[in-house]
Amino acid sequence: MSYAELRALCRGRAADFSRHGIGANDRIAIVLPNGPEMATSFIASATVATAAPLNPAYKDAEFEFYLSDLKAKAIIVAAGIESPAVPVAKRLGIPIIELVTEAGDPAGHFDLDFAGMTEVKSTTTAKVSDTALVLHTSGTTSRPKIVPLSQSNLCASATHIGQTLSLTAEDHCLNVMPLFHIHGLIAAVLASLNGGACVTCTPGFNAMKFFAWLASERPTWYTAVPTMHQAILDRAERNAAIATAAGLRFIRSSSSSLPPQVMQRLEQVFSCPVIESYGMTEAAHQMTSNLLPPGSRKAGSVGVGAGPEVRLMDTDGHFIAGSEGEIVIRGPNVTGGYEANPQANADAYVADPDGGGNWFRTGDQGVFDDEGFLTISGRLKEIINRGGEKIAPREVDDVLMDHEGVGQVVTFALPHPKLGEDVAAAVVLRDGAEVTERELRDFAGTRLAAFKVPRVIVFLDEIPKGATGKLQRIGLAEKLGLG
Repeated sequence: MSYAELRALCRGRAADFSRHGIGANDRIAIVLPNGPEMATSFIASATVATAAPLNPAYKDAEFEFYLSDLKAKAIIVAAGIESPAVPVAKRLGIPIIELVTEAGDPAGHFDLDFAGMTEVKSTTTAKVSDTALVLHTSGTTSRPKIVPLSQSNLCASATHIGQTLSLTAEDHCLNVMPLFHIHGLIAAVLASLNGGACVTCTPGFNAMKFFAWLASERPTWYTAVPTMHQAILDRAERNAAIATAAGLRFIRSSSSSLPPQVMQRLEQVFSCPVIESYGMTEAAHQMTSNLLPPGSRKAGSVGVGAGPEVRLMDTDGHFIAGSEGEIVIRGPNVTGGYEANPQANADAYVADPDGGGNWFRTGDQGVFDDEGFLTISGRLKEIINRGGEKIAPREVDDVLMDHEGVGQVVTFALPHPKLGEDVAAAVVLRDGAEVTERELRDFAGTRLAAFKVPRVIVFLDEIPKGATGKLQRIGLAEKLGLG
């Protein structure tokens, strides 16, 4: 699909929405599988109204919660595909719009069947300050919160990412990220369009198909979460010729911490730089990033500010330098606040001690080095409190990942009757490796203080992940039946 065809598609679908009474700030829920139509329906919806993409793997109760919470004006589903979202939408009285495709159409082209929806002309036109996208936070420790992102938030973030990655019309992104998540929507799709580049939207991540996609699509880069990079590396040896010939300009990693060992292996396999970035939904994705050559990139660091202002604060709300503090941000890509949640907003924003605008609290702890590169030391809610001793799970992860038999690891809090919490780790071993719990504990004990060594190590074939492929620390003990 060309840019001219995409523009014509958006104008045509915008007219369709407007003709059926859907305009600025009206919520259009989108429940579609990954692929080009998911990308273009997001762009078309966000252009005229508010796109609200939802995970198509949700169950009945989840759709009921999200559709009700969003107050969706309509829902888009693929014609001919059964989804539990349909009966839920009918139950809630939400109009159902079917997305229709025809063989032979350009990638991403679609028509909409409004199924008899009354034609009532909308007179509202979306402005830069109107909400283009709404997403829910993950809700691992509380009820999911609605994050509204304006037209200007999305455009600012797409511009920041494009500048960081020096995207041009010569670039081609292979998107393997889910398109109901901020990472794929902004970093892969909108940043590519902002740079006049090409993006291939796959059906979703599939390690067994990844190298075939590399060979057929010839992308110049891809972006993914660390667990996806690790799955790609697991198949790299048998696809060495494709990896060597891929000619990638760079690889991008975001959404959770990339183990330095994985970064090193990726650069060896693909002979290109790996750029780790730091993002979150409330910032329309990117906040900091490592730099492309000839700039610096540092394993274990998420780089320098790459869009918004980034500072560190102490618990009293004062800026600090040279020591660990909470990461706070402000800028044109940052949401103006959670929807209908005054308590969350009171907790999330802090006044500028120098009298400027408010800062958003990320909930992450970090420290800057002398060159302004940020290292995230932990998520405040994930810090393990072992009888008063505070332990950052990532520090334990990094040590265990250095063991030659370890493929993946996630350290988490284990409930303890006297200490409150103790340290545990879930480990996936490399193919063919044989390692005992005692061996791993002894290995960790040579590099960590005794109170940081995991008291329990669980060996798994696969570590539980969230919908976007991120490893989940919070609630993992309960999921594994420990404690």
